[in-house]
Amino acid sequence: MSHDEIPIAFSCNGATLYGILSKPAQPLSRAILIVVGGPQYRAGSHRQFVLLARAFAAQGYPVLRFDYRGMGDSEGEPRNFEDAGDDIRAALDALFDAVPAVREAVVWGLCDGATAAAFYAPGDARVCGAVLVNPWTRTEAGEAKAQLKHYYRARLLDAGVWKRIAAGDFDFGSAARSLWSAVGRAYGNPAAVNDADDPQPLPDRLYQALARFDGNVLVILSENDLTAQEFGDLVQQSGKWEDLMKSGHVHCHRLAGANHTFSRRTWRDDVAAATLRWLGGIPAGTASAPELARTQA
Repeated sequence: MSHDEIPIAFSCNGATLYGILSKPAQPLSRAILIVVGGPQYRAGSHRQFVLLARAFAAQGYPVLRFDYRGMGDSEGEPRNFEDAGDDIRAALDALFDAVPAVREAVVWGLCDGATAAAFYAPGDARVCGAVLVNPWTRTEAGEAKAQLKHYYRARLLDAGVWKRIAAGDFDFGSAARSLWSAVGRAYGNPAAVNDADDPQPLPDRLYQALARFDGNVLVILSENDLTAQEFGDLVQQSGKWEDLMKSGHVHCHRLAGANHTFSRRTWRDDVAAATLRWLGGIPAGTASAPELARTQA
Protein backbone atom coordinates (compact mmCIF):
# COMPACT_ATOMS: atom_id res chain seq x y z
CA MET A 1 0.00 0.00 0.00
CA SER A 2 1.30 3.45 -0.87
CA HIS A 3 1.92 5.93 1.91
CA ASP A 4 3.15 9.46 2.50
CA GLU A 5 5.86 10.55 4.94
CA ILE A 6 4.76 13.74 6.65
CA PRO A 7 6.85 15.85 9.07
CA ILE A 8 4.80 16.88 12.08
CA ALA A 9 5.41 19.11 15.09
CA PHE A 10 3.56 18.99 18.39
CA SER A 11 3.86 20.41 21.87
CA CYS A 12 4.86 18.71 25.12
CA ASN A 13 4.94 20.79 28.29
CA GLY A 14 5.92 23.92 26.41
CA ALA A 15 8.54 22.30 24.16
CA THR A 16 8.06 21.56 20.47
CA LEU A 17 8.67 17.95 19.44
CA TYR A 18 9.21 16.72 15.91
CA GLY A 19 8.43 13.45 14.20
CA ILE A 20 7.72 11.75 10.89
CA LEU A 21 4.30 10.26 10.22
CA SER A 22 4.10 7.41 7.72
CA LYS A 23 0.48 7.70 6.58
CA PRO A 24 -1.02 5.03 4.27
CA ALA A 25 -3.40 6.06 1.53
CA GLN A 26 -6.10 4.00 3.28
CA PRO A 27 -5.07 3.90 6.95
CA LEU A 28 -6.23 1.18 9.28
CA SER A 29 -7.85 2.07 12.59
CA ARG A 30 -4.82 0.80 14.52
CA ALA A 31 -1.64 2.86 14.53
CA ILE A 32 1.92 2.25 15.71
CA LEU A 33 4.01 4.65 17.78
CA ILE A 34 7.74 3.92 17.67
CA VAL A 35 9.45 4.81 20.96
CA VAL A 36 13.20 5.10 20.44
CA GLY A 37 15.73 3.84 22.96
CA GLY A 38 18.92 5.25 24.40
CA PRO A 39 20.54 8.44 23.06
CA GLN A 40 18.77 7.91 19.74
CA TYR A 41 16.62 9.96 17.44
CA ARG A 42 13.75 8.97 15.19
CA ALA A 43 15.83 7.41 12.36
CA GLY A 44 17.46 4.80 14.58
CA SER A 45 20.71 2.89 14.12
CA HIS A 46 21.33 2.18 10.41
CA ARG A 47 17.92 3.82 9.75
CA GLN A 48 16.10 0.87 11.28
CA PHE A 49 13.10 2.91 12.49
CA VAL A 50 12.71 4.53 9.08
CA LEU A 51 12.68 1.14 7.38
CA LEU A 52 10.40 -0.48 9.97
CA ALA A 53 7.92 2.40 9.76
CA ARG A 54 7.79 2.02 5.99
CA ALA A 55 7.27 -1.75 6.28
CA PHE A 56 4.37 -1.26 8.70
CA ALA A 57 2.82 1.58 6.67
CA ALA A 58 2.97 -0.58 3.54
CA GLN A 59 0.50 -2.87 5.32
CA GLY A 60 -1.86 -0.02 6.16
CA TYR A 61 -0.70 0.94 9.66
CA PRO A 62 -0.15 4.65 10.32
CA VAL A 63 3.24 4.98 12.05
CA LEU A 64 4.74 7.87 13.98
CA ARG A 65 8.41 7.96 14.98
CA PHE A 66 9.51 11.00 16.95
CA ASP A 67 12.23 12.59 19.05
CA TYR A 68 11.91 12.89 22.81
CA ARG A 69 12.43 16.31 24.32
CA GLY A 70 16.12 17.15 24.16
CA MET A 71 16.85 14.54 21.46
CA GLY A 72 17.24 14.93 17.72
CA ASP A 73 15.35 17.99 16.50
CA SER A 74 13.05 18.32 19.50
CA GLU A 75 13.27 21.15 22.01
CA GLY A 76 13.68 20.85 25.77
CA GLU A 77 16.07 19.22 28.17
CA PRO A 78 17.25 15.63 27.55
CA ARG A 79 15.54 12.95 29.63
CA ASN A 80 15.85 9.24 30.20
CA PHE A 81 13.33 6.48 29.57
CA GLU A 82 11.77 6.81 33.02
CA ASP A 83 10.75 10.41 32.30
CA ALA A 84 9.33 9.89 28.82
CA GLY A 85 5.65 9.42 29.68
CA ASP A 86 4.58 12.96 28.80
CA ASP A 87 6.48 12.76 25.51
CA ILE A 88 4.78 9.49 24.57
CA ARG A 89 1.35 10.84 25.44
CA ALA A 90 1.92 14.00 23.41
CA ALA A 91 3.08 11.91 20.45
CA LEU A 92 -0.01 9.71 20.65
CA ASP A 93 -2.23 12.80 20.81
CA ALA A 94 -0.53 14.10 17.67
CA LEU A 95 -0.90 10.75 15.92
CA PHE A 96 -4.62 10.51 16.66
CA ASP A 97 -5.15 14.12 15.55
CA ALA A 98 -3.24 13.61 12.30
CA VAL A 99 -5.09 10.42 11.32
CA PRO A 100 -8.77 10.65 12.30
CA ALA A 101 -9.35 7.02 11.27
CA VAL A 102 -7.14 5.79 14.12
CA ARG A 103 -9.03 4.37 17.11
CA GLU A 104 -6.24 2.53 18.96
CA ALA A 105 -2.47 2.27 19.00
CA VAL A 106 0.43 -0.07 19.67
CA VAL A 107 3.58 1.29 21.29
CA TRP A 108 6.72 -0.25 19.78
CA GLY A 109 10.03 0.23 21.59
CA LEU A 110 13.63 -0.94 21.50
CA CYS A 111 15.88 -1.33 24.56
CA ASP A 112 15.01 1.33 27.16
CA GLY A 113 12.43 2.61 24.67
CA ALA A 114 10.70 -0.75 25.16
CA THR A 115 10.75 -0.29 28.92
CA ALA A 116 9.44 3.27 28.54
CA ALA A 117 6.62 1.94 26.35
CA ALA A 118 5.78 -0.73 28.93
CA PHE A 119 5.73 1.81 31.75
CA TYR A 120 3.38 4.02 29.73
CA ALA A 121 0.97 1.44 28.30
CA PRO A 122 -1.21 0.70 31.39
CA GLY A 123 -2.09 4.37 31.85
CA ASP A 124 -3.56 5.12 28.41
CA ALA A 125 -6.79 3.43 27.36
CA ARG A 126 -5.98 4.05 23.69
CA VAL A 127 -3.06 1.60 23.84
CA CYS A 128 -4.12 -1.90 22.83
CA GLY A 129 -0.68 -3.46 22.61
CA ALA A 130 3.05 -3.12 23.20
CA VAL A 131 6.00 -4.53 21.29
CA LEU A 132 9.07 -4.76 23.53
CA VAL A 133 12.28 -5.38 21.62
CA ASN A 134 15.27 -6.35 23.80
CA PRO A 135 13.68 -4.63 26.81
CA TRP A 136 16.01 -2.90 29.27
CA THR A 137 16.03 -4.54 32.71
CA ARG A 138 19.58 -3.61 33.62
CA THR A 139 20.85 -4.17 37.15
CA GLU A 140 24.47 -4.41 38.18
CA ALA A 141 24.08 -8.02 39.27
CA GLY A 142 21.92 -8.98 36.30
CA GLU A 143 24.39 -7.59 33.79
CA ALA A 144 27.31 -9.38 35.46
CA LYS A 145 25.47 -12.72 35.60
CA ALA A 146 24.56 -12.41 31.93
CA GLN A 147 28.21 -11.74 31.12
CA LEU A 148 29.32 -14.80 33.08
CA LYS A 149 26.70 -17.05 31.55
CA HIS A 150 26.81 -15.89 27.94
CA TYR A 151 29.94 -13.85 27.16
CA TYR A 152 32.52 -15.92 29.00
CA ARG A 153 30.97 -19.19 27.89
CA ALA A 154 31.20 -18.02 24.28
CA ARG A 155 34.82 -17.00 24.82
CA LEU A 156 35.70 -20.48 26.03
CA LEU A 157 34.34 -21.90 22.77
CA ASP A 158 35.99 -19.27 20.58
CA ALA A 159 38.74 -20.84 18.47
CA GLY A 160 40.34 -17.44 18.03
CA VAL A 161 40.91 -17.14 21.77
CA TRP A 162 42.64 -20.52 21.93
CA LYS A 163 44.83 -19.60 18.97
CA ARG A 164 45.94 -16.46 20.81
CA ILE A 165 46.69 -18.54 23.93
CA ALA A 166 48.72 -21.02 21.90
CA ALA A 167 50.64 -18.14 20.29
CA GLY A 168 51.35 -16.56 23.68
CA ASP A 169 49.35 -13.49 22.70
CA PHE A 170 46.74 -13.60 25.48
CA ASP A 171 46.64 -11.33 28.52
CA PHE A 172 45.73 -13.75 31.31
CA GLY A 173 46.02 -11.06 33.99
CA SER A 174 43.54 -8.73 32.33
CA ALA A 175 41.14 -11.60 31.62
CA ALA A 176 41.32 -12.79 35.22
CA ARG A 177 40.66 -9.31 36.59
CA SER A 178 37.67 -8.87 34.28
CA LEU A 179 36.25 -12.26 35.27
CA TRP A 180 36.77 -11.62 38.99
CA SER A 181 35.08 -8.22 38.66
CA ALA A 182 32.06 -9.83 36.99
CA VAL A 183 31.84 -12.46 39.73
CA GLY A 184 31.93 -9.75 42.39
CA ARG A 185 29.22 -7.70 40.72
CA ALA A 186 27.08 -10.76 40.10
CA TYR A 187 27.17 -12.18 43.61
CA GLY A 188 28.50 -9.44 45.84
CA ASN A 189 26.04 -6.64 45.16
CA PRO A 190 22.63 -7.71 43.86
CA ALA A 191 21.18 -4.18 44.11
CA ALA A 192 19.65 -2.78 40.97
CA VAL A 193 20.87 0.33 39.23
CA ASN A 194 17.90 2.59 39.99
CA ASP A 195 17.04 6.20 40.47
CA ALA A 196 18.18 7.25 43.93
CA ASP A 197 14.63 8.26 44.84
CA ASP A 198 13.15 4.88 43.84
CA PRO A 199 14.66 1.90 45.68
CA GLN A 200 12.53 -0.64 43.84
CA PRO A 201 14.56 -2.65 41.30
CA LEU A 202 13.90 -1.91 37.65
CA PRO A 203 12.87 -5.51 36.80
CA ASP A 204 10.19 -5.38 39.51
CA ARG A 205 8.80 -2.11 38.18
CA LEU A 206 8.70 -3.48 34.64
CA TYR A 207 6.93 -6.61 35.84
CA GLN A 208 4.31 -4.56 37.68
CA ALA A 209 3.67 -2.40 34.62
CA LEU A 210 3.15 -5.43 32.38
CA ALA A 211 0.99 -7.16 35.00
CA ARG A 212 -1.27 -4.08 35.10
CA PHE A 213 -1.53 -3.80 31.33
CA ASP A 214 -4.71 -5.32 29.89
CA GLY A 215 -3.49 -5.24 26.30
CA ASN A 216 -1.42 -7.67 24.26
CA VAL A 217 2.38 -7.79 24.48
CA LEU A 218 5.00 -9.08 22.04
CA VAL A 219 8.55 -9.50 23.33
CA ILE A 220 11.27 -9.81 20.68
CA LEU A 221 14.71 -10.99 21.84
CA SER A 222 18.00 -11.06 19.92
CA GLU A 223 20.17 -14.11 20.46
CA ASN A 224 23.50 -12.26 20.49
CA ASP A 225 22.66 -9.32 22.71
CA LEU A 226 23.54 -8.91 26.37
CA THR A 227 20.41 -6.82 27.08
CA ALA A 228 18.16 -9.55 25.67
CA GLN A 229 20.16 -12.24 27.47
CA GLU A 230 19.77 -10.42 30.77
CA PHE A 231 16.01 -10.25 30.24
CA GLY A 232 15.87 -13.95 29.31
CA ASP A 233 17.83 -14.91 32.42
CA LEU A 234 15.51 -12.79 34.55
CA VAL A 235 12.50 -14.71 33.24
CA GLN A 236 14.15 -18.10 33.80
CA GLN A 237 15.06 -17.24 37.39
CA SER A 238 11.69 -15.86 38.46
CA GLY A 239 8.47 -17.78 38.84
CA LYS A 240 6.30 -14.69 38.52
CA TRP A 241 8.08 -13.65 35.33
CA GLU A 242 7.71 -17.14 33.88
CA ASP A 243 3.98 -17.09 34.66
CA LEU A 244 3.63 -13.67 33.03
CA MET A 245 5.46 -14.74 29.87
CA LYS A 246 3.30 -17.86 29.61
CA SER A 247 0.06 -15.93 30.01
CA GLY A 248 -2.20 -15.67 27.00
CA HIS A 249 -1.62 -11.97 26.35
CA VAL A 250 2.20 -12.14 26.21
CA HIS A 251 4.06 -13.71 23.30
CA CYS A 252 7.80 -14.05 22.72
CA HIS A 253 9.75 -14.19 19.47
CA ARG A 254 13.47 -15.02 19.49
CA LEU A 255 15.78 -14.01 16.66
CA ALA A 256 18.63 -16.46 16.06
CA GLY A 257 21.99 -14.79 15.53
CA ALA A 258 20.66 -11.23 15.75
CA ASN A 259 22.45 -8.38 17.52
CA HIS A 260 20.89 -5.58 19.57
CA THR A 261 19.87 -3.30 16.70
CA PHE A 262 19.27 -5.92 13.96
CA SER A 263 22.02 -4.54 11.77
CA ARG A 264 21.47 -7.09 8.98
CA ARG A 265 18.56 -6.77 6.62
CA THR A 266 17.37 -10.33 7.25
CA TRP A 267 17.15 -9.66 11.00
CA ARG A 268 15.29 -6.39 10.49
CA ASP A 269 12.89 -8.05 8.07
CA ASP A 270 12.25 -10.80 10.62
CA VAL A 271 11.41 -8.17 13.26
CA ALA A 272 8.96 -6.50 10.88
CA ALA A 273 7.37 -9.83 9.91
CA ALA A 274 7.03 -10.97 13.53
CA THR A 275 5.42 -7.66 14.49
CA LEU A 276 2.97 -7.80 11.58
CA ARG A 277 1.98 -11.41 12.33
CA TRP A 278 1.33 -10.49 15.94
CA LEU A 279 -0.63 -7.38 14.98
CA GLY A 280 -2.83 -9.49 12.73
CA GLY A 281 -3.76 -11.69 15.70
CA ILE A 282 -5.05 -8.86 17.89
CA PRO A 283 -8.80 -8.31 17.47
CA ALA A 284 -9.70 -4.79 16.39
CA GLY A 285 -11.31 -2.50 18.92
CA THR A 286 -9.48 -3.84 21.98
CA ALA A 287 -8.64 -0.35 23.26
CA SER A 288 -11.03 2.21 24.71
CA ALA A 289 -12.25 5.13 22.66
CA PRO A 290 -9.70 7.94 22.15
CA GLU A 291 -12.10 10.44 23.71
CA LEU A 292 -12.25 8.38 26.90
CA ALA A 293 -8.48 8.09 27.00
CA ARG A 294 -8.04 11.85 26.78
CA THR A 295 -10.60 12.36 29.51
CA GLN A 296 -8.56 10.07 31.75
CA ALA A 297 -5.26 11.78 30.95
